[in-house]
Amino acid sequence: MTERGTDRRVRWLLLLIRLPAEPSRHRVAVWRELRKAGALSLGQGVWAVPDVPAFADGVDRAIALTRRAEGEAIALEAAGRDAQDAARFQALFTAARSADWAEFLADCGKFEQEIAKEIRIAKLTLAELEEEEQSLERLRRWHRDLTARDVFGAPEAAESGDRLKQCAAVCEDYAERVFRALHDAGGPDTP
Repeated sequence: MTERGTDRRVRWLLLLIRLPAEPSRHRVAVWRELRKAGALSLGQGVWAVPDVPAFADGVDRAIALTRRAEGEAIALEAAGRDAQDAARFQALFTAARSADWAEFLADCGKFEQEIAKEIRIAKLTLAELEEEEQSLERLRRWHRDLTARDVFGAPEAAESGDRLKQCAAVCEDYAERVFRALHDAGGPDTP
């Protein structure tokens, strides 16, 4: 182990959360906040995040929710005891981000399938276009959030960026089809 001042391993923030059993909505709210923040669950009431600014707001919100529910939150700074422990912790965290990216990629596929269906059935309306643009914006926000939490660079991150660009291109193509259909129809919604 290196000297304390020269240790290059990632520092972690461990959260020990204890909440009253009832009402359960408090436990659910804290759990959701920590999941949204990207915290890694290590067991009942024990969570970890890299001790970097990207996680500070989510951790603060979870602690505030815990205290409002008359629970107890303890935050501890930690590092692996040796390089092997640190690497294992980092691998666990990266695996959790990989699972997040896999879910994101699946949603990109659903987005593309939805637009393909709308084109196939010729549902080329401004209302549908607006709905698809909102879905694309949701994917963009989700990508930004995942990118901020993926501090170790999960392998799926690069593919996810490419898929988001592909989704944007698919949406742009759909928009052109909608505007062309409206123009050709000469309807009241013609821009």
